[in-house]
Amino acid sequence: MFDQFPELSDEAKTAFSSHLELLEVERGDLVEQEGKVCTYLYYVKEGSARSYYNKDNKDVTVSFTLEGEFVTSMSSFITRKPSYENIEAMEKSLIARISHDALLILFEKHYELERTYRLILEQYYIMLEEQLIFAKFKSAKERYLDLMQFRPKVIHKASVGQIASYLDMSIETLSRIRGKI
Repeated sequence: MFDQFPELSDEAKTAFSSHLELLEVERGDLVEQEGKVCTYLYYVKEGSARSYYNKDNKDVTVSFTLEGEFVTSMSSFITRKPSYENIEAMEKSLIARISHDALLILFEKHYELERTYRLILEQYYIMLEEQLIFAKFKSAKERYLDLMQFRPKVIHKASVGQIASYLDMSIETLSRIRGKI
């Protein structure tokens, strides 16, 4: 996890690590649930997860998280208001988590961790902006080809329905695109 942030001191890494809790979760387990305040920032050490929300009795996939990536219900985590999304393990996974309260305490003692957190937030924001552009300006085929190019592991880990939902298309459209590639 710390390889992404080589500027962190050993002292800050040790302090951060001492507040981590490791979870083993099974496929389908929810680590965060809509309607509850998101208390943790997660790091997927092994496995994968997806974030989704429910709309008209259907789940809509918002994002996928793979090994080596952070995930949380960012809006809820920051505002301390109930989340509108769920975070679900897509396979048996090993996930590290740190609480919001622990992070705030660590920020007071280790300013470099606050900077690292800001970098994580920036990565999250860039991902959201790219996803917005991705959905608005690219054709269904272009969206799938981009997913194949930039996040190929998602195609192997997620169901066809989850991928179609994430790409904002029907399963039939996705199947036609896949058939032509």
